[in-house]
Amino acid sequence: MTKPTCAMQTWLILAMTAAIGLGGCKILPTPSARGSDSADSSAFNPDKKVEDIWASKVIPYLQQKAGPFAEVHALAKTDQAAAGAKYGNPKKQANSPWTFAVRIEGKIVATNTQSRAATVDVDVDGDGKADARVQIGPAMRGTALRDSLNFVQFNDFTNQIDFAQFGKAFNAYADKTVLSKLPRDGLEGRTAKVLGAYTIESGQDLPLVTPAETEIGPKP
Repeated sequence: MTKPTCAMQTWLILAMTAAIGLGGCKILPTPSARGSDSADSSAFNPDKKVEDIWASKVIPYLQQKAGPFAEVHALAKTDQAAAGAKYGNPKKQANSPWTFAVRIEGKIVATNTQSRAATVDVDVDGDGKADARVQIGPAMRGTALRDSLNFVQFNDFTNQIDFAQFGKAFNAYADKTVLSKLPRDGLEGRTAKVLGAYTIESGQDLPLVTPAETEIGPKP
């Protein structure tokens, strides 16, 4: 039998040591970042952020900034920059469309409440024809509420995804606190009072207003 050399003896000792070491090891899973307390505490929460500023900043700002819809829309059709300076957000990104804060008071002349993206059409000048379309949720298009606020800027957010989620959170909060409580039947002929915002978009049949506050009057 061949006598082991010094090199072979050294290799055997290292192998046995490694085996003993592995036998005593316990492999632990890597903790998930989602499950860590530090990640949760620092994660961006758009719903909570909107809730925190809604009553203290959003509603007072819109109440102060908003103009009567007929006045705002007439100016916006002739001079969007002038309308934006008075009723909009002058701090908007240069390539973004103007968004205007408005008050609407009028009569509901048409409804679409079968869709999740429900709307009511409101006549504000008494001619029997709709002048504005008001979203009443639960699904709502656009980010007009966010975009009307001069204290909300894209550069304040980490990335575009957070900024987009923040815009959607305004719609969700308006639906949860205001719009979900509105009646859905027999709306035509009732009065509507709305505080909200809308964005000028090409191809619109009617200006699409996203409300922050809405009141529906009793049946006539």
